[in-house]
Order: sequence, then structure tokens, then C-alpha cells
Amino acid sequence: MGYAFGTIDELGDGVFRKVRQELAVQAFGVNVLVLAPGVLARPHYHQEQDELYFVHAGRARFALPGESRELGPGGLCHVESTTPRQVASVGDEDLVMLVVGAKDGYVGRDGAPTDPAELG
Repeated sequence: MGYAFGTIDELGDGVFRKVRQELAVQAFGVNVLVLAPGVLARPHYHQEQDELYFVHAGRARFALPGESRELGPGGLCHVESTTPRQVASVGDEDLVMLVVGAKDGYVGRDGAPTDPAELG
């Protein structure tokens, strides 16, 4: 049995907050990215892993080949591995995003029922 709980604040200060490390996630990469207003993250791409960005707070501008899009809280952006991207914090408050990275695709539906009596 394995599980862990945490909060963004418990992950410390700084731009990259290591969710994977703190919660012992093994199946995918995951961090929280916190950027002050006006900050541009470094432009980058990945050799292998896709990334999924979820805007928790603030506003993000995603610069992608041929398009720029702004997202607020609840916004989602998926970027394939080799696609160049740059994220900027726009607006008046810190941008807080959950960033999940992985490779090798979808596992498929592998859920199974469990007995609720076994749960807390």
C-alpha cells in the first residue's frame, strides 16, 4: 500500500517545488512551478517526455510554435515532448502550476472495484 499527502506550501520556497520527491511518485515526473508576475521561464523542449500543465493560480502565457495562449486558474495545456515552449507569468499574482511529465503513452483502463470497508 502506498500513498502520501502534501501541500504546495509544504514543498518549500522557490520556483520548482519537487512533488515527485516529496510524495515518492515513481510513475511520472511532477513538480509545482511558481513564477512571480512578469517572470519568463526558460524556453525549452524535451527529448522524450510530454508535459501537462495545470494552472492552479495566477495567469500563464504559453508561447508555442505558431501560437501564444493565455490561461487562468483551471486552465490546461498539453505539450508533446519535442515541441518548443516558453511559459510566462502574466497578471498581478504569482503563477502556480502543476507540471506533470511522462512518456510511453496511455496505460488503458485498469481500474477495479474495491471494498469500501477497507478504506478509512
